[in-house]
Amino acid sequence: MKNINIAVIPGDGIGPEVIGEGIKVLKAIEARDSNLSFSFTKFPWGCEYYLQEGKMMDADGIDQLAGFDAIYLGAVGYPGVPDHISLWNLLLRIRKSFDQYVNLRPISLLHPELTPLKGKSGDDIDFLVIRENSEGEYAGAGDRLFQGKPEEVALQTGVFSRKGTERIIRYAYEEARRSNRTLTSISKGNALQYSMVFWDEVFEEVGREYPDVETYSYLVDAASLYFVTDPERFEVVVTSNLFGDILTDLGAALTGGLGLAAGANINPEHKYPSMFEPIHGSAPDIAGKGLANPLASIWSASQMLDFFGEEEWGKTVLEIMREMLQEPQQLTPDLGGKATTQDVGDRFADMLGKR
Repeated sequence: MKNINIAVIPGDGIGPEVIGEGIKVLKAIEARDSNLSFSFTKFPWGCEYYLQEGKMMDADGIDQLAGFDAIYLGAVGYPGVPDHISLWNLLLRIRKSFDQYVNLRPISLLHPELTPLKGKSGDDIDFLVIRENSEGEYAGAGDRLFQGKPEEVALQTGVFSRKGTERIIRYAYEEARRSNRTLTSISKGNALQYSMVFWDEVFEEVGREYPDVETYSYLVDAASLYFVTDPERFEVVVTSNLFGDILTDLGAALTGGLGLAAGANINPEHKYPSMFEPIHGSAPDIAGKGLANPLASIWSASQMLDFFGEEEWGKTVLEIMREMLQEPQQLTPDLGGKATTQDVGDRFADMLGKR
């Protein structure tokens, strides 16, 4: 039997609510599959923990997490804790410590009525964004000089190493080849004459090893336009950390909002645990009210299943999501329904149990 040992960090706000429903779905799969099981260990870390303990996670938190197969993260963020504190002391700390250099964000329209784009269908909006997840503007390189003085200067340095750039681009080429899809690189080489020119050069260099992969390259401003006006031109996309962060939220807007936006932070070599998360944030204004949409957390669970070679179950989870989106009364208010967070999870588990 395959057992997947999962560290659960429910986090803040709606995080515990939506992660609870994702766990419910995984347990329903376990009940159906005698060859697959899941173990869950919860950690109380996050902003509320910070307000009590003065730290986002235990000092040896990375050591505690290192022995797990995967990390399932709910959400981080809470009033009274600056976002840069929560981001750098938990989420980015985990990503960097475990070299989760691949971020995967599916941009797939599961129901045509969810998109604000007129006349677009699931066939038009169905692509994968592969975001570099370890360096770029999020490398943490920079300084604040002359603070509080008229000549104050803030320096934020984007870091683009050959190792980091080449490995994410190669990962994207491999994915495009595996899935027989086109690959689009998004950069800003006309204005960022060092980092993005380097990115473009590496994209071209690596591409010589993949003559069978059809490629395109766009500036990020043009790509933002095409995301909205012509999303069908994208199949597999690779881009830098900052551009990927922004563009994937735009992609979420095309497919139903952040309540349906899932993300995976991957260490492809399985040397360290990978982390799976809904990316909608903690939404403290609706926390505890049963209004949060758990489908993004369930989608991220399907990404976890795919990563561990359980693609059939991952596919089944997405099929059930499509079916549920045909039943508006079974959805949370953000999707036009009246169901609670728990109702959606219960319904999902029930449908899965009948497969």
